[in-house]
Amino acid sequence: MPLYDYRCRDCHTQFETLVRAGATPVCPRCGSAALDKLVSAPVPPGRSKAIIASARRQAAREGHMSHFSAAERGKLLRDG
Repeated sequence: MPLYDYRCRDCHTQFETLVRAGATPVCPRCGSAALDKLVSAPVPPGRSKAIIASARRQAAREGHMSHFSAAERGKLLRDG
C-alpha cells in the first residue's frame, strides 16, 4: 500500500495516509473526500537513520543535548 500526502479542500488539513487499491481516502478531521494529492519528497532508503545519527552527534558536540533522553545524555557525557 502506498503512502500519500493529501490536503483537504474543506478544512485545509494536511495529512498522509496509506491507500489501498480502489479505496477513496477521506480527511481524518472532517471526513470529506474532497482532497488534493500532494507531491511528497522521497527519503533515500537507508540514509535517514544515518542522517539523524550524524545530526545528533553534531548537536552533542555543540552542547545541544535537550533532545536526548537522560540515559543517552549520560552515555554521551561518559563516552564523549
